[in-house]
Amino acid sequence: MSKRTKLLIGILGIVLVGALIFFNMRRGRSDQTEVQAEKVRRSDVIQTVSGSGKVKPVIEVKISANVSAEIVRLNVKEGDVVKKGQVLGELDRTRYVAALDRAKSNLKSAEANLLKARSDYQRGQELFSRSLYSQAELESVKASLTLAESSVDEARAALNQAQDDLSKTTLISPIDGTVIQLNKEVGEIALGSQFTSDVIMTVGDLSAMEMIAQIDENDVVLIELGDQAKLEVDALPDHPLACEVTEIANMATTTGRGTQEEVTNFDVTVGIKENHPKLRPGMSATVDIQTEIHPQVLNIPIQCITVRPKSDLKDTTLAYMESRAAKQEREEQSKVREVASTDEAKNEPVIAAKKDLIEVAFVIREGKAVMVPVITGISDDTHVEVLSGLQEGDEVITGPYRILSKTLKDGEAVKIKKEETPLKGEKEQS
Repeated sequence: MSKRTKLLIGILGIVLVGALIFFNMRRGRSDQTEVQAEKVRRSDVIQTVSGSGKVKPVIEVKISANVSAEIVRLNVKEGDVVKKGQVLGELDRTRYVAALDRAKSNLKSAEANLLKARSDYQRGQELFSRSLYSQAELESVKASLTLAESSVDEARAALNQAQDDLSKTTLISPIDGTVIQLNKEVGEIALGSQFTSDVIMTVGDLSAMEMIAQIDENDVVLIELGDQAKLEVDALPDHPLACEVTEIANMATTTGRGTQEEVTNFDVTVGIKENHPKLRPGMSATVDIQTEIHPQVLNIPIQCITVRPKSDLKDTTLAYMESRAAKQEREEQSKVREVASTDEAKNEPVIAAKKDLIEVAFVIREGKAVMVPVITGISDDTHVEVLSGLQEGDEVITGPYRILSKTLKDGEAVKIKKEETPLKGEKEQS
């Protein structure tokens, strides 16, 4: 074999080896799954419960007519500031003035009858003492005296009632506040009743406001009196207001009863600690109540947590996980034992299914996705506390969601998808 032939064979061999290495590298790269990742960090995790409702004054008084009459005067309009004792309006007094005059006349007549009855009784006693009156006649004049006294009492009560009815034709503000709603106009009839209220206007103290939020029955157990909260009013999106839980209802309110849309909520009242000049009663708002705060704890994005069957774990990893989760397992078992026997039988398949699944996160180590069992704590809207399984600085896979939740395997080769960096010209334009 000539030198030239040997040289050509050597060159061809080098080219083939290089091509083989190149294609292997390309194939290796193509086998890597592109993922997004983020490092485990320490920060505050604040668990919140949310609810919506309407803003209202803490003190709100509905002023209604206790007597029926035509409204002849309204001295205020919506938005007017009023003082306690201020006259807000008047009802037609004609009928009640006449009733008062009639009651006064009836009282005078009753008092005159009482004077005559007393005189008759005294005269009867004198005649009886001289045996000129029988016992029956004396008892008769005494009964007349008693009846006259009762008539006077009734007449006085009727007079007091007439005076009270007349006073109710004047509408008085019981508090310092603002007229927040006016339901009637001059000329309309106000209907007074002991059983129904015909509200003429509403006065509220706008210096102290609150909101009653509807909270789901599963979340209300997390809330305690005094919990701090943040209120976001739809009409004032740039002005969150600090609040505090002041009241938690003991009785639930249920809507859609007996249907698939049945919802059970509890009213939770939050007092607004800072007022805003543009805040108005009736505005829609959403409140986030801080039920628990864990400062500077390990946490990762919520989407990092997924579930896998225990069978997907390697034996060594499974043993490690079971030793770290032993305490949690014991607590879950004790809770299960507290369930009634009938419920146990019904829930056994569900409990078994839950025990076969574990929470995991995928950590990138040496270019591979390593499935790590984790125990989680509280969470906020975006991040969840990690109690065990991860360390600060670990690089956890955050997406894509489809790959992370279903197809990603333990030990699978991965590479971090780099975010596209805009060109210099694009940066200047932005």
